[in-house]
Amino acid sequence: MSEWSNRPLDRVYWVILIDAIVVKVRDRQVRNKPFHVAVGVTTAGERDILGIWAGDGGEGAKFWLGALTEIKNRGVEDVCIVVCDGLKGLPEWITTTWEHAVTQACIIHLIRNTFKYASRKYWDQIARDLRPVYTAPTEAAASARFEEFAQKWCTMYPAIRTL
Repeated sequence: MSEWSNRPLDRVYWVILIDAIVVKVRDRQVRNKPFHVAVGVTTAGERDILGIWAGDGGEGAKFWLGALTEIKNRGVEDVCIVVCDGLKGLPEWITTTWEHAVTQACIIHLIRNTFKYASRKYWDQIARDLRPVYTAPTEAAASARFEEFAQKWCTMYPAIRTL
């Protein structure tokens, strides 16, 4: 395991996806423990697990600075896109590590955050109405679908538009 976690990585990754999953762990008692995962997409289009780190508390942007620095120190010189959740400060840590990397918010996290602003009884309808936005074939089509979505929902929940 130690050899795998310290292996050299490719110089360039098109995309790196970072997130934490919470797992119930028995360590004298059962508790929730976050496991931070980084998955890269190589220039050949293959997925590569870059690292898995067991955390002590919740997921935080400061943790990711250390993990991203470790990935860089293992040979990753450039990343085109880093997909992550909306942790405060995380985009700054990403550009600190790879200056030209684009930070992309994970669509699942954006949808989940949208629900925070809406009544529970509308969640299914909102999710159904958002789908044409994030599955649109072009940016222009996505903008048009979002305007349709906004006309329906953003008068009732204006905070969703800024999200």
